[in-house]
Amino acid sequence: MKRFSIYALLAFLFIINTASMCSSDDSPSTNQSQVIDLASSGTWRITLYNDSGVVETSKFTGFNFTFGASNVVTATGNGLSYSGTWSVTDSNSTDDSIDDLDFNISFTSPVDFADLTDDWDIVSKSSTKIELIDVSGGNGGTDYLTFEKN
Repeated sequence: MKRFSIYALLAFLFIINTASMCSSDDSPSTNQSQVIDLASSGTWRITLYNDSGVVETSKFTGFNFTFGASNVVTATGNGLSYSGTWSVTDSNSTDDSIDDLDFNISFTSPVDFADLTDDWDIVSKSSTKIELIDVSGGNGGTDYLTFEKN
């Protein structure tokens, strides 16, 4: 009988330990709100825009991006201002990975800013940098976009 009790106790401890590893901070909605809070705090600049192997970062030199309320993104600089939309969506609600979050950007004009329009996958995020990637379904090219905080 003691042998059964020891196994039951070990199984109980295993279950408690495993359950304690699950953190509500890792939920998709938490990750989503963390990215939204991060992006909407301050202004950002593009430090890398790689369009299928061609670095085109200079198209955005001098522009600061503000990810504001009501999903409005504003790019201002060089005496110009352009508005678009942005959002962060969870593309797979059954997983708690940041890899399943999409950073959506949409500009209708000018052409250079319209190139940013996509549902970007988040590669990494920190308090000063958001790195994004998009693998095209059409031509198979891979685009990279990096925002760094001003």
